[in-house]
Amino acid sequence: MALTQIGSGGIANVTNAANATFLTIDASEQITVASEGGAVTTSLQQGLAKCWFNYDQDAPAVDDSLNISSITDVGTGNFDPQWNNNFGNVNYACGGMTADTMFVCLDDGHQETVLTTTGDCQMKAMQHNGTLVDMEQTMVIAFGDLA
Repeated sequence: MALTQIGSGGIANVTNAANATFLTIDASEQITVASEGGAVTTSLQQGLAKCWFNYDQDAPAVDDSLNISSITDVGTGNFDPQWNNNFGNVNYACGGMTADTMFVCLDDGHQETVLTTTGDCQMKAMQHNGTLVDMEQTMVIAFGDLA
């Protein structure tokens, strides 16, 4: 492995034994990694989860997490995670699941807009028929740009 450039512009062109560049860090500290075949690159920051948690709604308690300051139990099946580090805008993506056949969704509060802010996102765990339930294991992950 060889470094071709270290300077005020960052670290550029970290190469492997075949002299193929696989990693670049620019002056703004953005890390770009080459694909397995080397044909395309991806931003490492964009591909990492910025938040995740495993939450026991029955307790309620956070079993494990990344970038979660707390989770508010709003009511049966309703919970509101607060991020340690806010997202840069409200256009981040969340996904969730439970340990049973239920699913997690963003809470729209039966309004026209989803209650998502840069600091939190109210969510619901519900059965397929729409019945809200507290689950022992609720898992959520979020991707986006941090502030």
